[in-house]
Amino acid sequence: MKQHTKELKQLIDRLHLQFIESEGPVDKKDHAFFNKVKQETGPMFEINEAWRDEAEVFVKERKASVHPNQVKSTHENIEMIILHSYYLDVDRKRFKELYQSVHYVLDMMLNDLSE
Repeated sequence: MKQHTKELKQLIDRLHLQFIESEGPVDKKDHAFFNKVKQETGPMFEINEAWRDEAEVFVKERKASVHPNQVKSTHENIEMIILHSYYLDVDRKRFKELYQSVHYVLDMMLNDLSE
């Protein structure tokens, strides 16, 4: 779980940079772009799913200061970060809020794993 948590932190940092450096919204009907996104994001979604499954078990065993609903929300927020970093269909403030929220929970989990 520690490895997946660290991977997710690096992933969202990379996606945050991608969001900031990218130009305006893309054509959502562009089939080639859709296929590129689907191919690139597949492994990201897999890591996120694996993390959620491990985190749910960790939290249920009362080994974490994070609540089960925070795990669920963080998983969903990571999915949104992945998609928004490609489609750029959310404003910068909202993206930053998602990014900071995810980092907060992931840092809490890493802290609990270190104890």
